[in-house]
Amino acid sequence: MSALTGALYAALVIYLGGWLKDWWPGNFALLLLTLTFVTFLYWLAERLFFAPRRAKAAAQFESQEAARRAELTRQGIVVDGQIDDVKARLLQQPWWLDWTAGLFPVIAVVFVLRSFLFEPFKIPSGSMIPTLQVGDLILVNKFHYGIRLPVINKKIIPNHDPQRGDVMVFHYPMNPQVDYIKRVVGLPGDEVSYLNKQLRINGELIPETPQPDYYVDERHVYEHAFEEDLKGVKHRILNDPDRPAGVTPFNGFPFKDNCQYSAEGVVCKVPANQYFMMGDHRDDSQDSRYWGFVPDENIVGRAFFVWMNFGDLGRIGSFH
Repeated sequence: MSALTGALYAALVIYLGGWLKDWWPGNFALLLLTLTFVTFLYWLAERLFFAPRRAKAAAQFESQEAARRAELTRQGIVVDGQIDDVKARLLQQPWWLDWTAGLFPVIAVVFVLRSFLFEPFKIPSGSMIPTLQVGDLILVNKFHYGIRLPVINKKIIPNHDPQRGDVMVFHYPMNPQVDYIKRVVGLPGDEVSYLNKQLRINGELIPETPQPDYYVDERHVYEHAFEEDLKGVKHRILNDPDRPAGVTPFNGFPFKDNCQYSAEGVVCKVPANQYFMMGDHRDDSQDSRYWGFVPDENIVGRAFFVWMNFGDLGRIGSFH
């Protein structure tokens, strides 16, 4: 078993190393599920077989040692020394059980928390500035939109539907191995237009209140800032006056015929069970304007809290 455990750890190291080197795509949900299952098998074997066998060996040693000492005492021979150290060594888990069965409770708790309750993410880009900054470590509520099976992401218990203004994490439709974070702008059945940098939903202009210009560290420029009232959800957005209003769509995304593109921007009719997503950094965000809609089965959860930013502790807190 020690050789088998060593081989499993070697496979894990190779997999993680290749993932970090970008030799092959990684799937943390699948990895965590596999680790939970494998360590559970070791834990079960420990409880049902290995631990009882060690306990039996320790009891047998104690019984034999007691009989030997009784015989020596009968012969008038005084026996010194303790047997507790020997019993402890007989009961001790070998390394390959300590690093498998011993880790199962911790891995199982992480698996349940990450799969069904909360999952941490790191913001890698500036597409959600100023709401979220590069380097923000955020928490995502996994059960807000319903309980989903891990790995296959199949919803089994519905909960809330996504609402306009929600900040949502989802599997990128063009590459589901990658997670994106954007704001929900269009719901199923909505007509979303973004023309000349003005957002309308079902023909209604979304109000924007001008704010002081915002300095974007990543680009070393000031951009125009507004407070957008997205059907009751107020949040800040940025617009770069030097960027054109039009976008160049990607080829071949599903329901592309639902969108009409022009030099002024784009107008899209959101299909059933799909959502139209946009970044708050409007001119620095590749979102539904470029690659289309997010299907319900791609939803990961609702982002709601910055739990750490090592460069700015003042970032810690909830957001809208």
